[in-house]
Amino acid sequence: MSRRVCAIVGAGEGLGRALSAKFAAQGFDIALISRSEANSAVAIEAAKMASDTVEIRFFSADATKPESMESALLAGARDLGEIDILIYNARGAFTACVPLDMSYAALEDNYRVEVIGAFAAAKSVLPSMINRSRGSVFFSSATAAFRGSASYPLYAIGKFGLRALSQSLAKAYAKDGVHIVHFRLDCDLDVPIMRDLYGDRYDPEKLADPDEVAETYWLTHLQPAGAWSNEVEIRPSIETWTF
Repeated sequence: MSRRVCAIVGAGEGLGRALSAKFAAQGFDIALISRSEANSAVAIEAAKMASDTVEIRFFSADATKPESMESALLAGARDLGEIDILIYNARGAFTACVPLDMSYAALEDNYRVEVIGAFAAAKSVLPSMINRSRGSVFFSSATAAFRGSASYPLYAIGKFGLRALSQSLAKAYAKDGVHIVHFRLDCDLDVPIMRDLYGDRYDPEKLADPDEVAETYWLTHLQPAGAWSNEVEIRPSIETWTF
């Protein structure tokens, strides 16, 4: 029986770490993709701690450069085997500004990470998944995908595009056996960067546990084809709903 492979784009020390550990624990070989191996060091170690029998490999790619994303995922499939699950967990910069202060360069860079990079990743694995009539493509997203923002328009524009990409792919290729899901995280994650931002206000009970979020990704992967979710919304039970 061939080994199963999970590729994670944007495997840092937060949700990427949790996803790496979860899918390694479930017996998946892990392909981690980010700009530098140092960025994925925590995720690599987490996967190793979760299982001593799976193979874990790192591949370098820049999400703003689609050709490098395609090359990394093709290398992952070549070295580990055909990819069964792709999780696109990269995101653009969360930079505050009013819309008229957006620069063309910042808008283009954000769009490249959120949409073009996501498309390049999906494009790299979908033909094989379609040919095998199975596979999962998951996109990590946020509340911003559902509403514009006067303060964070760059982020909202990117996430709107990512959701449209996910829906378009799902409508086109679900019939071919590929499960494509847009995960909307309507919450703050309990990750190092958020702990620093919260400072004295930090309360783990008010943040989403990345390991529990990763569990939701796993359970979504297990859904039967006759009852797929293509939009999954995640928030802690005590989260204050924003609309």
